[in-house]
Amino acid sequence: MKKLESKIAVITGGTSGIGLAAAKLFAREGAKVTVTGSSETSAAAARADLALTAEVIASDAADPKAVQKLMDGVARKHGGIDVLFLNAGFVTPAPIAEMDEATFDRIVAVNLKGPWLALKYALPHLRRGASVVLTTSIANQSGMPGLSAYAAAKAGLRSFARTASAELGEQGIRVNAVSPGPIDTPGFDKMGLPPQAAAGLKAQMRERVPMGRLGRAEEIANIALFLASNDSAFVVGAEFVADGGLKQL
Repeated sequence: MKKLESKIAVITGGTSGIGLAAAKLFAREGAKVTVTGSSETSAAAARADLALTAEVIASDAADPKAVQKLMDGVARKHGGIDVLFLNAGFVTPAPIAEMDEATFDRIVAVNLKGPWLALKYALPHLRRGASVVLTTSIANQSGMPGLSAYAAAKAGLRSFARTASAELGEQGIRVNAVSPGPIDTPGFDKMGLPPQAAAGLKAQMRERVPMGRLGRAEEIANIALFLASNDSAFVVGAEFVADGGLKQL
C-alpha cells in the first residue's frame, strides 16, 4: 500500500525545489496534492511541470486572507486535510546594518508568520492523525553572517514545532520539522545575488559540506514523506537535520 494512500496533502512553496519534489513524491505515494506558489507566474510554471499530478494555486504565504481561502477551499473540495508540508520560505542575505526594515519584515512574515497562519487556518480542517511538517534550516543552529532575519525566523519555527506539538497532541496531530543544509535548488538564484556571486556561494557551500556536495531536493522530500506518513507515528516535535554533516561533524 502506498504511504499516503487517499490522504489530502497541502504543500506551501511547492512550485520549485524541495516543495516541487515533495509534490511529485507525495502524489506517487497516493496523496491528492495541492501546492502553492507565491505568484501566478510560478504557479503557471509548476502546472506545466506537475500536469495532472497536483493542483497548483497562487497564494501568498504571509497573507492571512489568502491562507484562509486556501485552507477552506481545500477542505471544501476534499472534506478535510491530512498532511501539511509548510515549506514556503525565502532569504535575502544582508548584514544587519544594511538590511532595511521592509526586508526584515517580509522574511519573518513568510518564514515564520506564514507557517503559523497556515496551521491556524488549517486546524479546523485537520483530521485526527494528521501530520504537519515544517521546513526549518540549519541556519537556526549557528550564527551565519548576513542571515540574521532568516536564521531568527527559522529558529522561531523550530520552537513553534515543539509548542504546536504540545497543543495539538491530544487531537492526534503530529508536528515535526525537517532542517535542510545547502540544497541545490533554484533558491540560490532567488537571493538577489549577481549570477557570479550565487555560483561562488554554491561552490563555497559545497566545499564546506563533509560529503563534498550539495543536497538534492528529492532527498529532503523523502524525509518530509517519512514525517508525513505513518512510518513516523511515534515522532513528535522533532527536527530532522539533513545537511551532509555540515553541522554534525
